[in-house]
Amino acid sequence: MSDQPYGPDAAPLPAPLADGSSSPVAAGARDRLQAVAAEIHKAVVGQDAAVTSLVVGMLCRGHVLLEGVPGVAKTLLVRSLAASLDLEMRRVQFTPDMMPGDVTGSLIYDNSTSDLVFREGPVFTNLLLADEINRTPPKTQSALLEAMEERQVTVDGRPRALPDPFMVIATQNPIEFDGTYALPEAQLDRFLLKAVLPLPERDDEVDVLRRHADGFDTRDLAAAGLRTVADAEALHAAQAEVLRVRAEEPVLAYIVDVCRATRRSPSLALGVSPRGAIALLRTARAWAYLTGRDFVTPDDVKTMAPATLSHRVRLTTEAELEGSAVSSVLAATLAGVPVPR
Repeated sequence: MSDQPYGPDAAPLPAPLADGSSSPVAAGARDRLQAVAAEIHKAVVGQDAAVTSLVVGMLCRGHVLLEGVPGVAKTLLVRSLAASLDLEMRRVQFTPDMMPGDVTGSLIYDNSTSDLVFREGPVFTNLLLADEINRTPPKTQSALLEAMEERQVTVDGRPRALPDPFMVIATQNPIEFDGTYALPEAQLDRFLLKAVLPLPERDDEVDVLRRHADGFDTRDLAAAGLRTVADAEALHAAQAEVLRVRAEEPVLAYIVDVCRATRRSPSLALGVSPRGAIALLRTARAWAYLTGRDFVTPDDVKTMAPATLSHRVRLTTEAELEGSAVSSVLAATLAGVPVPR
């Protein structure tokens, strides 16, 4: 648990470039992805860091972990994302008695054919909202590992491909510890980004109440004016453009130095693995792309480092007893790494 939101909370998605811009990055798909954020904000007030994390996660074909107390619009956020992208979304409420087959699907007996047939589980969708993932036992949590990493599930020895695009957005509650199972480091590392949703500021909370007083219904996003502004085709085009964003040798070395610094930090018992370094490169490229550049800068790395690395490190017992927070330790670590010129 942290004392402040992770992610680019001070840097919401950049505004679309004006027509006629000389940006070296093609604007079409990028502007449509940026417009997704504007649509989400028609239903969700604030939460810029979480919106940014979801859009970056989609661009990187990654998965996102959302953490926040009940009632801060985690589910509404994901439903709004799906509506603005015209993607199928399914929600799974994780409980202590849930079995792996409840997520992946299972073989059932078909009386008409006297044979076993596969019944798809909710994981066969574009956006899977794994609600309160830390309330289900590790055996069921691990059922998502293959889906997240390989984009397939194996049932009865047969691999079955998942739809494309496919993204897991998991939520967990930071305050309720009774009856919860903390995600192991191996599974946390599969999430590209982690975003903490804070309680809203006073003005934002007044805005939320004003919208509901005016008749806003979370079950009818179309009535709130939320439109579909992109689709799977635009998303695939943007994902391909992100892969063309360049990262020069000094920036690659800077990413490695940042990750190696976390391994040497006296406040961290677990530093960032090479997989985490790769994740930071991916998210920095996506942020550079959204900014309208075809190259990565150290500032892009700094912007995305908190959301990309926060869940990949673990404080030492001494640091926890001293009241240190992962966010402050990461900030100090970043400040101590020389920035390439």
